[in-house]
Amino acid sequence: MAEGIAAIGECMLELSGQSGANWRMGYAGDTFNTLWAMRALSPGHHVDYVSAFGDDPFSQAQIAFFREHHIGIAQSPIIDGAKPGLYAITLTGAERSFTYWRSEAAARQLASDPTKLAKSLENRALVYFSGITLAILSKEARRTLLAAIAAERAKGCHVAFDPNYRPRLWPDAGAARDAVAEALEVTDIALPTFPDEEMLYGDASPEATAKRLEHAGVAEIVVKNGDQPALISHYEKLETVPATHVSDPLDTTGAGDSFNGAYLSARLLGIPPVEAVKRAHRVAGAVVRVRGALAPFDLLRLAFDR
Repeated sequence: MAEGIAAIGECMLELSGQSGANWRMGYAGDTFNTLWAMRALSPGHHVDYVSAFGDDPFSQAQIAFFREHHIGIAQSPIIDGAKPGLYAITLTGAERSFTYWRSEAAARQLASDPTKLAKSLENRALVYFSGITLAILSKEARRTLLAAIAAERAKGCHVAFDPNYRPRLWPDAGAARDAVAEALEVTDIALPTFPDEEMLYGDASPEATAKRLEHAGVAEIVVKNGDQPALISHYEKLETVPATHVSDPLDTTGAGDSFNGAYLSARLLGIPPVEAVKRAHRVAGAVVRVRGALAPFDLLRLAFDR
């Protein structure tokens, strides 16, 4: 029985917690943040972060950080001379903005070796990727990635996808829509965020987003909407689940990613979608009370099990 979990994408160096000239360095990226939550909440599953890494000291430290937290890298290639991407978080209250240095990041070569990529996805209960995963790849690399995912899905692996639209990563909205449409063809569980879908597709409501994804053939959909209720479509049955109210958020970085990780962990445990969303809301509510994208495992577990 397949029990592994793989998330695919880019984990960057994260600079956060600015105090004058002092910054704290960590590791984060949308799909890695989700895998981090799943590592905390899915202890019975081996987890791997599938990407590409450099051979510099920062990349070596990143891989060591993964290993320390029992996160593997499967057969991800190590690229001579490459380095990880970098971003810095600046906060206004609890709301964050980002500055990126990522155009030559090693992760852009994650599909450079199709054989290693295929091996990295073998024997998985779940594979997870996002629109950012697609955006950092060339068209040819996206085709290689989606073919590898489709091959594992045909063997019984479940596939989860968050469109996670970031305009600056795409040449234009049409290119993003085309790539997302191809990804939805291999998707079992879609985890979109309504403001992103509104921006990319002009959706009038979360219900419109859910209906559009249903028509694309996705059986299970959770439309996130910040501190508003999440909308679930499970085989076209619609239900809403209120968000967890947080009166004193400290940093919203990684909240939606952690929601995804908690939801997917719950579904792997056989928990029905409504209860899975309730747990995911609680986990996201806990994450916004800490700085940076990665909350301590114990905090995530406490919120998930409460």
